[in-house]
Amino acid sequence: MSMDTYKQILDNMMTAVLVIDEDLRIENVNSAAEDLLHTSAAHAIGLPLHQLIMRADEIIPSLQNALEEGQPYTEREATLRLPDNVTEDVDFTVSILNRPPDGPRSLVLELQALARLKRINKDGASFARQETARQLIRGLAHEVKNPLGGIRGAAQLLERELPEEDLKEYTSVIISEADRLKELVDRMLGPQRELNITPVNILKVFEHVIQLIEVERPNTITWIRDYDPSLPHVEADESQIIQAILNILRNASQALQNTDEPQILLRSRVVRQFTIGACRHRMVMQIDIADNGPGIDKDLEERIFFPMISGRPDGSGLGLAITQNIISQHHGSIQVNSRPGQTCFSIYLPFQQAVASPTRES
Repeated sequence: MSMDTYKQILDNMMTAVLVIDEDLRIENVNSAAEDLLHTSAAHAIGLPLHQLIMRADEIIPSLQNALEEGQPYTEREATLRLPDNVTEDVDFTVSILNRPPDGPRSLVLELQALARLKRINKDGASFARQETARQLIRGLAHEVKNPLGGIRGAAQLLERELPEEDLKEYTSVIISEADRLKELVDRMLGPQRELNITPVNILKVFEHVIQLIEVERPNTITWIRDYDPSLPHVEADESQIIQAILNILRNASQALQNTDEPQILLRSRVVRQFTIGACRHRMVMQIDIADNGPGIDKDLEERIFFPMISGRPDGSGLGLAITQNIISQHHGSIQVNSRPGQTCFSIYLPFQQAVASPTRES
């Protein structure tokens, strides 16, 4: 096989792979390693390992021993400290690469990010819980809407038979409340129409939604835009994606009402070799929406996407449930990480709606 073929194989691997020479300098990295180590091959190749991984002295003796003895080894749950105070917990395996005849040895490091495995497991459990909730809601909606229709129809018939106009005020209340409950049930079910898939510029979506929030709360929020302008368009239903992001931003803006110097960050990135549910994608779009508000209560964080669950006394608890439903219809994933002073919602969307290959990984 040619070197290009080997490189293509390495770049399609979901495991991060680094090749290190006898002087512990980086010889090669694949795409997964670039993502994991927050670097690029052009920058990393030729660097000493300790310039790429801070405090590498904790693992250098083991790597040198592997070179001298020619013995591979595995280390579990190691913490890699990267520049800019970033840490990554990984399992890694070190193998020996011999170069005949009697050439210098190199090391091959295979790194498996534990956060990624935990996320896949969490996604799987979340999908199962949310699908169970959706089935329950559909059943409940069916049971509620039928009698509501009967109540509304009976009230209309009664209204026609009432002899006095004053009495019709009561039937009007019955009809309007029946309509309100039907609308509530429909909102719980989420969007029912088929998606209108078109190429969507996510940066234009961001700016549009920011304008909508600014109308509601003019000049109160500092917007931090961290966009990747090189991103291609994503195949999606633009109106639905606008609604999904608007629901998150509206929640964030309401959470910031008592925060000094409120800020909301919108960030867009490409993530390679990413698994959503049971499908692996070569590339997905990552959208981060972060605010500097009080955070979400820990006991609420696991249930925040379920209908009728809200952290506000006056909240309907439907906005994030609808957002999750929209993202699921686009074969994407949504996650939340929160602590006091920062809440970040991350949305992962395939660039193309039909480019995903099944994998056993999840």
